[in-house]
Amino acid sequence: MVFTKVPAPLGRGGPSLDTTLMPKAALPGGSLTGQLQLLGGNADCDIDRLTLELVAQVGAAPGAGGSASEAVCARFTLPGSFRLGRREQRSLLFDVRLPWETPVTELSGAALDVTLDVRAELTATGTRGRSDLVPLRVAPLPVQDSLLAALDRLGFGFRSARLEHGLIHGTSQRLPLYQVFGLAPAPRHAAVMRELQVTFLANPGGVEVILEADKPDGLFAHGHGLLNRHLVSHGDADRRDWDATAEVWVRQMVASHGHHSLPAPSGPGAARRRARPGRRGAEPTPSTATATDHGPGPVPPADEGAGDPVRGVAGGAQAPAGEPAADVPYDGSPAERGAVTAAPGEGAGQA
Repeated sequence: MVFTKVPAPLGRGGPSLDTTLMPKAALPGGSLTGQLQLLGGNADCDIDRLTLELVAQVGAAPGAGGSASEAVCARFTLPGSFRLGRREQRSLLFDVRLPWETPVTELSGAALDVTLDVRAELTATGTRGRSDLVPLRVAPLPVQDSLLAALDRLGFGFRSARLEHGLIHGTSQRLPLYQVFGLAPAPRHAAVMRELQVTFLANPGGVEVILEADKPDGLFAHGHGLLNRHLVSHGDADRRDWDATAEVWVRQMVASHGHHSLPAPSGPGAARRRARPGRRGAEPTPSTATATDHGPGPVPPADEGAGDPVRGVAGGAQAPAGEPAADVPYDGSPAERGAVTAAPGEGAGQA
């Protein structure tokens, strides 16, 4: 077991706290394990509470201006309180569950330009302080990895990964932010899109995949984007033909620009819509809800049980929980949303 110590004294003469994480990359919805190492100060003190925070650096949406800001994705309260003696050393292991929507920080072992950290906070008699930020590595879920790899094989080269503030209506989104993967268009689609943007919203049963094409001016509907949504179970990661799936999803998005429409999204505050997953078969069955910028209007269900149109992204209010398809259940239990079972976290941003 290898730990990387990050010392952080909590005031002159008071206790100090080190936070260490296991070196292996975590997974969204998986365990975050590590160790808190405490060193007593010049006098005995009562440790009232220990908490962990999952902290992300979130940038402004493209074209919106502004700089990155810190966002607490989740907060975990560790169980127990105790007395820490003068100069006493104590180590505490922790194992908490990350939110399913935890951003990915690496692909195929290569680091992305995404900053995600863990920070510990100690509340003791007469003092309160935080440890330094400790970088957290998060690898993609199999569905995320499979789709991005398939898109790469189809010619959609990776450009960027970024985090944006906002809540997407009509989904089971829990975090106050979401991750967008920007892909260069495949050569055969370069005339109709500037970039393909992929967002994943995971839950215990599956992953909602949101595809958005950023279009050049003058093409399709007034130069705005096209949007498709698909819900995939975790078990489909090794059963689907992902190259065929990705090809069909992109072709549907490009071909459906003339159908009924909703206002197209262009970042936080934009309109988005959810659709149910397609039926499995020899070729992936269309399961797409498309938005173009012809103006508000009814969108016929792309599949049985498709959700109602969604008309915006809230800037700060909680997004209503979505209604996932029956074959992708979501129980929304606190333990599955990243809380520590023994003592749920507190405050805004807990997943």
